[in-house]
Amino acid sequence: MKFLTELFGNRIFISAALGWFVAQVLKTLIHMFITKQFVMERMVGSGGMPSSHSATVCGLATAVGIRYGGGSYEFAMAAILAIVVMHDAMGVRMETGRQGKVLNEMLEVFTNMGKQISAEARLKEFVGHTPLQVLMGAILGIIIAVIVMSV
Repeated sequence: MKFLTELFGNRIFISAALGWFVAQVLKTLIHMFITKQFVMERMVGSGGMPSSHSATVCGLATAVGIRYGGGSYEFAMAAILAIVVMHDAMGVRMETGRQGKVLNEMLEVFTNMGKQISAEARLKEFVGHTPLQVLMGAILGIIIAVIVMSV
């Protein structure tokens, strides 16, 4: 019980976790506004606006920077982690989503040709992020950390 009390009293952890949660809720609401349908998977899925990965790591890095200072090894580790995660979201994971979309289009062609394709064969297309989605997630995470660390 002491562990949970300490964990939920840890403002650095709360900054990162709240960054993720708020980004996921916003992502779900934005998706619902655009598509006019509620998709529960958006609450936990990756990809979309804003990037919850960016919000999480920027919330973490900002909170660590506020607590330990920009010259600390703790901040250096958190900042490098944030850079790697955001770069990956825009690079490898974004390309994976593009490839998933092309492969799904190919599966559609095969289905139209009469081939039996299972529903499980469809690949996720919301995997990575555009630079704007990453930027918005980063800004969201920074704002949340500043608020959490100031109370």
